This record gives sequence, C-alpha cells and structure tokens, in this order.
Amino acid sequence: MNFHLSFHSHAGSCGFDRTYSDCTNTDLHMETFISFTNQSQGRDRIFRATQYACALAKYLLRNEAKRKELVKKLQFLESNMSSGRKLFRLGNSVNSIHAAKSTLHISDPVLRFCLTFGNLNRALYFICDNILWARSIGLIRDIDKERWSLSSTRFYFLSLVMNLTRDVYVIIQLMVQKSRDRHYQKKIDQHLNESPDVACVIVPQLDAFLFLLLESLRNEPSVALDTFKNVCDLFIPLDKLGIYQTNAGVVGFCGLVSSLLGILSVLRPSLKIKP
Repeated sequence: MNFHLSFHSHAGSCGFDRTYSDCTNTDLHMETFISFTNQSQGRDRIFRATQYACALAKYLLRNEAKRKELVKKLQFLESNMSSGRKLFRLGNSVNSIHAAKSTLHISDPVLRFCLTFGNLNRALYFICDNILWARSIGLIRDIDKERWSLSSTRFYFLSLVMNLTRDVYVIIQLMVQKSRDRHYQKKIDQHLNESPDVACVIVPQLDAFLFLLLESLRNEPSVALDTFKNVCDLFIPLDKLGIYQTNAGVVGFCGLVSSLLGILSVLRPSLKIKP
C-alpha cells in the first residue's frame, strides 16, 4: 500500500514538474515575442516580411486566372504593409545621424569610413522616405514623386554598398587571423590530403581559399548572416535603379529572406554584427 502511494505521489510530482516546466518555457517564448513586437524595429521586420511575402506570392500567382481576386487582396495587403513601414520609420533618420556620430570614434579607419558614410546615406534615405510618406497622405503636394523615389533608392543602395564593404573587410581580417593559426595550418593540410581528387579538379589555391573562408565564418555567424542579408537586400535597389534588373519574384524572394534574417538578428542579439 505504501509503495503504491509513494509511486503515485512521485508520478504526480513528475507530472507537475513537467507541466510547470512547459508553462515556464511557454511564458519565456511569449515574453520574447512580446519584447520583439514592442520594438519598432521588430514591428518593421514583421511588416517587411509580410510585404515581400505578398510580393512573392503575387508574382507566383500572376498567371492563374482563378486567383485574380486573391492577387488583388495580396496587392492591397502589400501596399498597406509598405505604408505602415513608412510610418514606423519616421524617426529613423535621427537614429541614423546619431549612429554616424558614434561611428566617427571608431579607431579602424576603414570601419570608420564605411559605417559613418553608410549611416549618413541611410539617414538621407529615411528623409526621402519620410517626404514620400508625407506626399502620400497629402501633407506635401508640390514635389516630384519619381525623383524623390529615385533619390531614396540611390541612398539606400549606397548604404548597402558601404555595409557590404564593411562585411568584406571584416571577413578578410578574420581570414588573415585564421591563416596564422597553427591549428588551422594542420587542419588545411589534413583537408587537402584527405581529398586529393577534389584538389586535382579544383585549383588547390581556390580549394584552400574556400576552406579558409568557411572556417573563418563558422566561428563568426553574425558576420555570415549580415553579409548574406545585405547581398539579398542589394537586389532590391539594383532592380529599381535598372543596374541589374531581375523580376518581381526575385525581389520578393530576396526581400523575404533578408527580412527573416533581420527578424532572427533582433530575436538573437548575438547574431547582430558589431560594430
């Protein structure tokens, strides 16, 4: 009798602990989500992901006659998401100017130039974006929408180029540091010896370069994530400026991927590149 009582008591305790643990995990996930959505940056990322998801879905359904009504709804939702994002970005020009002032104190001249120039262009992009938003709601009327939109895209493009230049510079530094590591030298020799067939087909120097690149980025996922995100983002202004035209599907896909990566970096600050 005592055995059964103790067994049930233990089972009940385990069930309670498991339930409490599940509740705690749920609460933590909920707190993370609430904290994320409370940030204007977090809300902008959600709106941006929705906007480009609609653009991609709209492109994929463009030739289906039965889905015309759905395409119209997606277009309406995409437009609303874009307008909502413009409202969220009203104060971002001030933030970018403040960020530019902060990056002036970075000791590394390359990083100082890339980040400061990138933040200034981002500030100008937000100013143009705010003016376009004011025109869309009727606060300003006597401006050339196409001209301001083109200027906005150019500033956005330049800020992305500066961010990518920073990424490449950081990657080169990581590769140089890794190449001087004795442990890495043994690892690359072992890699080339284990795959002689690959080394014969691919130029050995190229194989070694790619191996060094992957090993360098493996320890710095924030750099890899930021680089991939900026590359995806770059397709958007390239298409709008006519430098490298693709289609609405590619733009939608790249915008969606970069938005999801942006959400990930907000949820996990350790994946946000510094400085």
